Amino acid sequence: MRTLRFLLRKEYLQIFRDRIMVAQLLLLPAIQLALLANAATFEIKSARLVVVDEDRSATSRGLVDRMRAGGRFELVKSTTSAERADDAMMRRQAGVILRIPREFERDLVRTHTAPVQLILNAEDGAAAGVTLSYAQRIVAEYASELAATLRLSTLGGEGPVAGQGRLDVRARGWYNPNLDYRFYMVPGILVQLVTMVGTLLTALNIVREKELGTLEQLNVTPVTRGQFIAAKLIPLWSLGLVALTIGMLVARFAFHVPMRGSVLLVFGTASVYLLAALGVGLLVSTMVSTQQQAMFVTFFIVLVYLLMSGLFTPVRSMPIWAQWIAQANPVMHFIEIMRAVMLRGAGLREIARSLAILSAIAVGVFSLSVRQYAKRAA
Repeated sequence: MRTLRFLLRKEYLQIFRDRIMVAQLLLLPAIQLALLANAATFEIKSARLVVVDEDRSATSRGLVDRMRAGGRFELVKSTTSAERADDAMMRRQAGVILRIPREFERDLVRTHTAPVQLILNAEDGAAAGVTLSYAQRIVAEYASELAATLRLSTLGGEGPVAGQGRLDVRARGWYNPNLDYRFYMVPGILVQLVTMVGTLLTALNIVREKELGTLEQLNVTPVTRGQFIAAKLIPLWSLGLVALTIGMLVARFAFHVPMRGSVLLVFGTASVYLLAALGVGLLVSTMVSTQQQAMFVTFFIVLVYLLMSGLFTPVRSMPIWAQWIAQANPVMHFIEIMRAVMLRGAGLREIARSLAILSAIAVGVFSLSVRQYAKRAA
């Protein structure tokens, strides 16, 4: 431990003497967050739908069929329990809840008006707005169809006459009532910043030892490879958490992004995720010889990470094969966790699956990179 303590002191001193690296760690995350949060936009092509049909009439079934036929909504569950629908929304199994109340058809016949409720997962503000416009258009077309085909009774009971059917859509956005797309983008951008710190700086830091020739010198000292790797990675692991802290402060006070869940859960998950990010950086360092090569390889890996993470384009809009590949992307799982905890207030139970996959990826990548480094250094 004494040797490791001296090595850690040497690494921290080396990092903070490099002004460029300090700027990368502390200043650039805030600048990138401010720029990307305002510039990044996205579009959603489909939404998972849960139907709470309390009426179970021919008219309500017709509305559900029309929603499905539009191609914009995928029916994942039909239930009469609002609690089950709410739970599906919390678990990210659905993005939209269509609630059709009891006596829907009767109200439509008697009063020419029937309420329909749409509940949207509005943590993704812009996508929720687009989804709402699609749903409203489908409901309006169905109402016009009813007006042309349905014979409505008047309140006075004078017999059937041609009426005008009107469906009263009452929409409410959960988790992001104002549909602010920055609430959705900022947690994902925070993950990007942590990824850059953990992966790029790890690769550059170790490859720099190769270029300076100090790596060979360390290999002939009593310092073990485990101590060397720990001394290199622990400072960057801790500084990655510092970068996340700065980003979260900017998100909270500059963009007013809420923190509805546990801050400790966010940092606990980030600690696990950084193992994967550091492992990738260590693996890159074993494959290249110069910092320039390390930078190019790392940017390529991070670019693929981000494009297949759901940060800019929804994963569900990708081809099936791409969705399967994305399951091995730690960035995707960490982004899902960040959005769930910050915007929905999800707890450990709701993120258990994503956290388990992320932990497995982190252990696998980190173990592989340490083993590969030991082989190359032997």
